Amino acid sequence: MIEHQTSADGTKIAFERTGEGPALIIIGGALNNRRSADMLVPLLAPHFTVFAYDRRGRGDSTDSPPYSPEREIEDLTALIGAAGGSSYTYGHSSGAILALEAAASGAPISKLAAYEPPYLTGQAPDETWEAFRDRVQAAVDAGDRGAAIELFIRHTGSEFDEGMKSMPWWPALLGVAHTLPYDLTLTRDGSVPADRFADINLPALGIYGGASPSWAGAAISAVAAAVPGMKQEKLEGQNHGVAPEAVAPVLIDFFS
Repeated sequence: MIEHQTSADGTKIAFERTGEGPALIIIGGALNNRRSADMLVPLLAPHFTVFAYDRRGRGDSTDSPPYSPEREIEDLTALIGAAGGSSYTYGHSSGAILALEAAASGAPISKLAAYEPPYLTGQAPDETWEAFRDRVQAAVDAGDRGAAIELFIRHTGSEFDEGMKSMPWWPALLGVAHTLPYDLTLTRDGSVPADRFADINLPALGIYGGASPSWAGAAISAVAAAVPGMKQEKLEGQNHGVAPEAVAPVLIDFFS
């Protein structure tokens, strides 16, 4: 059942809760909505009350421009309120950055797991990150969400396969492509904000895949160096699109 929680600026955040036990909020990354966690939720639900939500502007959530990372932190804090006032959080990719930033700001997170926050990606574009974000925004403003997706994927160092456009999941990507500038704003220039993360005072786990590019392990190491007491775990054979059955046992062990 879809529920809604109102954020500080009036944005309605759509979420679903499944299972019983301590609250665990899953935070998706770029081009994700709450449905992206559909295969992970059943693996966690026997142990936790799992909250999967649409970040602002996605799925059944509303939006309230202009965007800022602070508003997304308010969204997560409001959702934690719906979860009872305290929650575990698991963030993937830019969702991991959001979880870390929220924890650094004092959001009532009791434990935090972060999978491959996209820091230190090693990209050396010929333009600043602000200029690239603005180029993606221009594609969105022109109504060409497909071009925005292509720009984003190529920027990550991956090849763009035109065959993607004929896949059954392509419309879902188009449906959230207008939020890509949000993720780029959240990630900023890709450097780890060590000073802010030094204020995080809670059990934290950084996870990365053994088959991921080298930046993933470097990013987790850099975040762990900033967050006091943060542990690290490498999932052999996994990449940025980590398999639910691979990460679920790690999350269950850590949060339990």
